[in-house]
Amino acid sequence: MRFIKPDINIDFIGKKKIAFALSFAFVAISILSLIFHGGPRLGIDFAGGTLVQVKFKTPVQIDVIKTGINTIGLENSSVQQFGQETDNEFLIRTEISYGSGEGFSSDLNNALQESTGNEVEIRRVEMVGPQVGKDLREKALFAIFYALLFITIYISGRFELKWILSGVVAAALIGAVYLFDLFNVSIPFLIGAALLVTLVVFWFLELKYAMGAIVALMHDVIITIGIFSIFDKEFTLPIIAALLTIVGYSLNDTIIVFDRIRENLKKFHKKPLDFVVNRSINETLSRTILTSLTTLVVVVTLFVLGGGIIHDFAFALIVGILAGTYSSIYVASPILLAWQGRGKKK
Repeated sequence: MRFIKPDINIDFIGKKKIAFALSFAFVAISILSLIFHGGPRLGIDFAGGTLVQVKFKTPVQIDVIKTGINTIGLENSSVQQFGQETDNEFLIRTEISYGSGEGFSSDLNNALQESTGNEVEIRRVEMVGPQVGKDLREKALFAIFYALLFITIYISGRFELKWILSGVVAAALIGAVYLFDLFNVSIPFLIGAALLVTLVVFWFLELKYAMGAIVALMHDVIITIGIFSIFDKEFTLPIIAALLTIVGYSLNDTIIVFDRIRENLKKFHKKPLDFVVNRSINETLSRTILTSLTTLVVVVTLFVLGGGIIHDFAFALIVGILAGTYSSIYVASPILLAWQGRGKKK
């Protein structure tokens, strides 16, 4: 199936400065939002606490629910609508880990029935201790960091045949992160610093394909997290799964374009690099758009019809797919041109 003419020639590279400015603006807004909110709003998976999902037979007001839970010591809890308004379902969150025993559920049920005069069903109770939440948070950050690092090894080996060099760099970075972790350095700061060092090292070692890929992936992850921060959505374990899915999806798009660039560098070896990159993006454009559209149809369907449980997961995938498609065209490939100017200076 091809709905884009095979001889299409859109000047993507000519618009790279505008694209870089747009990407910088999105990333800056995302980082500023995270700073303003003090980081992403962590769910109980990472922050610890208790989450209760309740369903009422008839509509009730949130204030009435809060009045009922205050009587059993849940004064600092938050209550929000869950799913459609007609479902009459609510999520109750508290920072204290109460446990999911029958005693707690029974007390909560009685308090809510008494305050609302409504039949109530406790559909689920989830509890995570603060230490467990901290461990999960750190492991999630390490999972994203290691995924990005191993991807760069693969990219460097496949496109530049620098398996050993990239492997040594990755091993050194992993060792440094592990060493500093033993001294109880803040994990978010440690991972951020390690990624910046990675970019600097790749620049000096001229691992241009790996650098293009990792910058594009960081671009997608930061924007997705930033959108969650802007809309004040919770950051939970399913969102980590969504981020890792986004990394894999975006990387697949980037590799397709990189493969075509490598082929065209041999085919058009007398042409300038910007011509080769632009032609390669145009030649893979039909495949990129078709893949993105078909994936988006499925994810949007999940977002609309999947219910409250999977709503945020699908939302993260929608944002990530759009950002990943954009970065494969306007971020990863144009970064290769940075070495063209560097080579001329040398």
